Amino acid sequence: MASLEGRPEHPGLPIPQRLLAFLTLAMAIAMSGLDGSIVNVALPTMAHDLAVAPAASIWIVNAFLLAVTVSLLPLSALGDTIGYRRVYTPSLALFTLASLACALAPSLPVLTAARAVQGLGAAGIMSVNIALVRFIYPSSKLGQGVGNVAVVVAVSSAGSPTVAAAILSVASWRWLFLINVPIGVVALYLAVRTLPDTPRSKRSLDSMSVALNILTFGLLIAGVDGLGQNQTAGVAAGELIAAAAFGALFVQRQLSQAAPLLPVDLLRRPIFALSLATSILSFAAQSLALVALPFYFEDTLGRSETATGLLMTPWPVATALIAPISGHLADRFAPGLLGGAGLMVMGAGLALVALNVGNADGASLVWRLAICGLGFGFFQSPNNRMIIGSAPPDRSGGAAGLQSAGRLIGQSFGTALMAVAFGRAPEHATSIALWTATGMTLLGACASALRRA
Repeated sequence: MASLEGRPEHPGLPIPQRLLAFLTLAMAIAMSGLDGSIVNVALPTMAHDLAVAPAASIWIVNAFLLAVTVSLLPLSALGDTIGYRRVYTPSLALFTLASLACALAPSLPVLTAARAVQGLGAAGIMSVNIALVRFIYPSSKLGQGVGNVAVVVAVSSAGSPTVAAAILSVASWRWLFLINVPIGVVALYLAVRTLPDTPRSKRSLDSMSVALNILTFGLLIAGVDGLGQNQTAGVAAGELIAAAAFGALFVQRQLSQAAPLLPVDLLRRPIFALSLATSILSFAAQSLALVALPFYFEDTLGRSETATGLLMTPWPVATALIAPISGHLADRFAPGLLGGAGLMVMGAGLALVALNVGNADGASLVWRLAICGLGFGFFQSPNNRMIIGSAPPDRSGGAAGLQSAGRLIGQSFGTALMAVAFGRAPEHATSIALWTATGMTLLGACASALRRA
């Protein structure tokens, strides 16, 4: 299965340059992925240090998330227009400088602004990383490249509590940001020297589409987040209704464009649409589990932050071990079937974890979490290969941007559902979250099995 839809092979980069090019992607993806959630662990400390209320400190997280979400599709479209390297490299530089600004921020407003700029840089990295993989690896090894990216994304997302706990055990919260600076400088040096130039399209950005994109996704994330915070139901519902209204206008405008900002042309492809849907479901399920379990370990079992991080480690470790293998298999076998099998394994693991809630021995969950991680990693590589491989080469940026947006929407939706569970049934929240995650995963497995490539 060398190339989806019979497209011609391309050779990719030669081995030494290929490895270095992937290294710069891995470093940047890990930094941007970690910074999306690593701050959560330190929020109480940061609020105290900056002398602000806990509720106000939430903007340290929200500013980053909102900036990433509203910027992903415009920046991915810009990558299609001017080349992915020309979006990635300035975005990496911006992310690195913004990380330094976050570390030095003297107040909450300054830190919030710096986090928004950092989110803009992270969006540029996320919007084109998979698109660049398509030109770094030869077509016959696209699954391998996507599998390697899946390892970095999964481990950085799932491992953020462990990393945060490790840093905070020896340094102040400012090092959560400061550590990005030397890594970013090295990644930027490698990017300038190794990343390939990519084809460019003649399209131009439609300013009205950009505005509608910002309103749609900004209000959607605000509304979903409002469900999880102590925001009144009417305000959250109003934001979601407004998001739907602007979203309808956004989609209508995109339908008349040959290369739309919102890739509705790609969503018309059943393989692409099903792959994106299963990705959203899988990340929502993962988010539910990874938010619920730390509370269970710390509040119910009385474990420390460090012990909780260690207990959560089997998930990202198992993902890191299996994702490259599933990436290799996706170059040889039907990715839809491989992805469906991975989600079935993940669903079985989540069910086993849910059945074990109430057992005072937290260690008994370790092997069950490893099964979840194996299934998640086995699914992600084939699924991401289908998302990027089913798009025409000149629409790789749109495909990569929508894939990253789907991941963020899934994670935000899962977090909001977890907050609702905590608010409505705190004594059973963990079980509710895990069984809901199990159902989402199995639904995704059914959708994956419908794919015919």
